[in-house]
Amino acid sequence: MSPVQKYQVLRRRLGRRFAVVTVSVAVGDTTVEIRKPRSADELISPDDFEHDDRLPYWAELWPSALVLPVYLPSPPGRLLELGCGVGLVTAMALSAGWDVVATDYYADALLFTEMNALAIAGRSPHTRLVDWRALPDLGTFDAVVGADVLYERPYSALIAGALARTLAPKGEGIIVDPGRVHAPGFVRACEKEGLVVAAEKEGKMTIYHVSRSSLPGPA
Repeated sequence: MSPVQKYQVLRRRLGRRFAVVTVSVAVGDTTVEIRKPRSADELISPDDFEHDDRLPYWAELWPSALVLPVYLPSPPGRLLELGCGVGLVTAMALSAGWDVVATDYYADALLFTEMNALAIAGRSPHTRLVDWRALPDLGTFDAVVGADVLYERPYSALIAGALARTLAPKGEGIIVDPGRVHAPGFVRACEKEGLVVAAEKEGKMTIYHVSRSSLPGPA
């Protein structure tokens, strides 16, 4: 099946289950169109929340995802996205030549990610359903990234642990955060994992660069 055919199949499949809207967004000097559920609130399931506090945050297009692609290192190699949501970061990374493994806690997020990647980059990422609390063996990567993934207190330690397990020896982690109250704990959690963190600001966003050894500071 060609990428165009795969995209059409996914678009029809998701269109039968969701009210899908198209949003035009600027990422650096590029403007792309992202398809997403109309409203995350419409997807809230009392049963899911009662089971494990699940809320469909994946269905939103978070501002951090617009910033993260600008900070991807070069040259491209293997990239892991933690919490891919609707797939903007994954799609932009694929467009830049990365070989991407996109992960999320929701199977529907992986479907939207593949659909958007096919539309924007013309190819699919590898996808994995992942629970940060029971991280599987994903291998190691040249870049491990996450956009607005520090929104709950336990996630600082979970994301730091994921970085420690998945960063290649010379790999770089890039976590973009909009100022969540629990984000400062992420630096301490990384230090406990033996990782080095350098932070820079872009407006309200903090970009955390994580490595196994000191990285040169931003220019």
